[in-house]
Amino acid sequence: MNRLERTLASLRSAGRAGLAAYFTAGDPCYDDCLALLKGLPAAGADVIELGMPFSDPIADGPVLQRANARALKAGQTLRRTLELVAAFREDDAHTPVVLMGYMNPLMRYEAASFMADAAWAGVDGLILVDLSPEHAAGIERLARRHGIAVIRMTAPTTPDERLERVLAGASGFIYHVMLAGTTGAALPADATIADALARVRARTPLPIAAGFGVRTAEQARAVGRHADLVAVGTRLVETLAAGGVGAALAEVRTLAGAARTAR
Repeated sequence: MNRLERTLASLRSAGRAGLAAYFTAGDPCYDDCLALLKGLPAAGADVIELGMPFSDPIADGPVLQRANARALKAGQTLRRTLELVAAFREDDAHTPVVLMGYMNPLMRYEAASFMADAAWAGVDGLILVDLSPEHAAGIERLARRHGIAVIRMTAPTTPDERLERVLAGASGFIYHVMLAGTTGAALPADATIADALARVRARTPLPIAAGFGVRTAEQARAVGRHADLVAVGTRLVETLAAGGVGAALAEVRTLAGAARTAR
């Protein structure tokens, strides 16, 4: 098994939910971001989601839009993002790293070269927000060749017929967007989340991450009762911007602890 599979299998064996902690690569600068990444495993992050900075992050709310802008202004590029992962891997060979973002930077880099370089750097998975299943075959073929999972996304608004198509051939885990909106919006009721995740789980053996809206330990604990991974981004990026690396790691500890005690 690869890093991602081992981690998810370990969480399932332990009967607990994990935390997927999202930060934007290069925010607020390369050195601070690297220090942050190196501190995440000890703070309790089971999976690291690293955003690939992009000028038009259409699925992201204002907090992550500003993080993308800060990273780009500080000189972050997709190549520098892969260098960041490689530098993290010098000290950590175990924690899965999933890159999250949009197709445009990847296509500018050139998809085949990107997959080879991402595998060399130590990337385990990709979440490409604007890659539809109808157009995913070529990207997924390249990713599989290098042992990288392309993680598909579902939403509360995904019809059953569409859901079957999204889940067919999925790898790594399923990322369920819990709300109809951008990152950081308010979560729906617990029963609504539970029903939505049960609908996805009935159709796939893959673990499920749930994100787009978790901001508090109480919410992380509630979502962790139903999901295999609790994905948190906006709250962590907001904390990083306000208080720096130390404050962000402290928030990760709080949320990771809540996810661990969800069941």
